[in-house]
Amino acid sequence: MVLSFRNIHNVYKVTRGLRGYKMSQSIGTNNNKVYRLVLTGGPCGGKTTGQSRICSFFESIGWKVYRVPETATVLLSGGIKFPELSAEDAYNFQENLLNTMLRIEDTYFDLASTCKRNCLVICDRGVMDATAYLPPESWEKMRNKNDWNNVELRDNRYNQVIHLVSAAKGAEEFYSCESNQQRSEGLDLARHLDDKASQAWVGHPYYDVIDNTTDFEGKCVRTVAAVCNRLGIDAGDRLSLDAKKRKFLVAKLPPDLLDVCITSDQPAEGSNKLKTTNSEVYPQFQDFIVLHDYLVTPNSKMQARVRRRGQNVEWDVERGVWKLETGNWTYTHTLRKPRVDHQKVETKMNISKREYQLLLAQRDLKHFTIYKKRRCFLWNNQYFQMDIYQDPCHPRAKGIIILETYTTLHDDKLKLPDFLDITREITVDTQYSMFNLSLKEDWTGSKKLLQSLSKDEDSKDEALETS
Repeated sequence: MVLSFRNIHNVYKVTRGLRGYKMSQSIGTNNNKVYRLVLTGGPCGGKTTGQSRICSFFESIGWKVYRVPETATVLLSGGIKFPELSAEDAYNFQENLLNTMLRIEDTYFDLASTCKRNCLVICDRGVMDATAYLPPESWEKMRNKNDWNNVELRDNRYNQVIHLVSAAKGAEEFYSCESNQQRSEGLDLARHLDDKASQAWVGHPYYDVIDNTTDFEGKCVRTVAAVCNRLGIDAGDRLSLDAKKRKFLVAKLPPDLLDVCITSDQPAEGSNKLKTTNSEVYPQFQDFIVLHDYLVTPNSKMQARVRRRGQNVEWDVERGVWKLETGNWTYTHTLRKPRVDHQKVETKMNISKREYQLLLAQRDLKHFTIYKKRRCFLWNNQYFQMDIYQDPCHPRAKGIIILETYTTLHDDKLKLPDFLDITREITVDTQYSMFNLSLKEDWTGSKKLLQSLSKDEDSKDEALETS
């Protein structure tokens, strides 16, 4: 069975009122959109107000909004005091908290799937937040006992994660414990908890960090805009959707990164899995294997591709390749359509493994499969991902390292990681377009070569091509 272009076109109809690209979302039983959003952050980050503003905006445009309460607050308000718990009691409490959270969320997710309207489910914190308060060995034990894995709990369960940075980091004069009876943290502890919460979600494919570089009203507007931007909703003049993805060429990596095999041909010594731990230059990071394939389309004005993104992928020592049948994977289908009202429309959908395999039968043989190692990390309250192109590929692409981030900052106002040797910005440089890099034929005289980009119109769309 092969999906026809007609079927693909019908699945991804252009929706009135949407522009740009649409984030992946589930489809409910009534053909309604279901979007699962996590709001997380440190103490006094603005989650309560941010949730209210998002709710008001989406209800005003006809969506149904469900708000999942914070499980930890519900349980702790019953008289539980962590200092009074033994180590075993604390472990059992955290395990029960996670299981309770999963069931509460599933209740709302099920309601959303049968809603007759498009539905937004806002989770006040998500599963990975609870892991921030567990020692790594306890979380590993808990995952094994419950048959959990990070890819399912972090990447597949939620469509988007927004981290609201605590006022204790950059807006100290506004930090207060009055809005939450369960909050008693001082500034230093609040900063520490903010760091732990932000690191817990590193690796999610659609992760936005909203800092305190504007006043609180601006922070709320940016929060709502981040959701609209991911969904492709045109808010007109009501919100500023100025954020764009910027790309930078990295010349080489520090030796510390080479040691953890981000560019080497095999895992670090003593391991046969992709490394997802700490190095000396990162507080925390997540590594992935990413594969992209371009698909044949009915005309040259359309572009389609599929992506698989995995962790815990084992290395075949004898063959010198990753065992793609191992690990935990997410699958995405992206379809870029001709311009509508002078704007490009790009749709992203999470798909199943079976759907991925069916679509892969339509692979465009004029393009190489793109193999990457991807490292996701937070630095200076900014979320980055770094892609390293690998064999098999055209010689032009081998070893290219591209750093990306999504930001409203322009030019040199964006601070880049100082431990990386960054050559220059390549956001609108077609030489580093993933489409062009994947072409098998020589660029000279190629009819398929993407020739140019408009910095104002296409840089955002083209930059997204690397996702």
